Amino acid sequence: MPITRRSLLVLATAVGLAGGSHFAYAADVLNVGSYPNNPPFEYKTANGGFEGFEVDVVNEAAKRAGMTTNIADYGFQALFAATSSKRIDVAISSITITPERLKSQSFTQPYYDSDMGVATKEGSSIKSLADLKGAVVGVLSGSTGEKWVNDNKAAQGFADVKGYNSQQDMFLDLGAGRIDAVVSDIPGMQYLFIKTKGFAIKDRIKTGEQYGLMMTKDSPLVAKINDAITAMKKDGTLEKIHEKWFGSKAPAGSSTVTELPIPKA
Repeated sequence: MPITRRSLLVLATAVGLAGGSHFAYAADVLNVGSYPNNPPFEYKTANGGFEGFEVDVVNEAAKRAGMTTNIADYGFQALFAATSSKRIDVAISSITITPERLKSQSFTQPYYDSDMGVATKEGSSIKSLADLKGAVVGVLSGSTGEKWVNDNKAAQGFADVKGYNSQQDMFLDLGAGRIDAVVSDIPGMQYLFIKTKGFAIKDRIKTGEQYGLMMTKDSPLVAKINDAITAMKKDGTLEKIHEKWFGSKAPAGSSTVTELPIPKA
């Protein structure tokens, strides 16, 4: 059959469409929501971009899945509504995987293990969790720290619990004496105390908490992003990201270096 000018045009169009599909896929965007003030996990820079441990994790995972990321600023509590309503595909902000959250959200496998801690001003007479009887305790609203403190308020004898929308406001009140102590994730507080002096972690609360990327419930992207995290664990990339942001290798057997299943409700 002779090749006519018309058939060449049709062929060129088909190739163009196929090429367009390829490049559209390569440029697929993973929409990410992030709490903007949670170092070293994520924080907003002076130029409006995001940096941090989980920023590097989600950027690398997206890259391996053939996607780019668009990271937007959200309050911590707003992240849950944003994934549920599909305004974003993924939420990052040291979000603990819990049975309650798995009812309405999906998570990738965990990639970080964390405990909570009790922090006070350095000169405080509070030395341990036992000393918080009658104390006013600050927590980040919507966090697992808030849940733990409220669940243990009666048993520990806390006088009151005060919630905050930002870590900065919480520690401003602690420094001013408006609250007696803070219960929050240890890594975030350790990083904060490098630059913000006058505070100290007085006690550790073992929780068994693990962080994962929170995604829209039953999102088709969960498996793809989870596979990328598995590959990052196997080739040592995730441990290198951990060392970059925390100054040390991840503990042996931790979720940062160990392949784990996708959590199920």
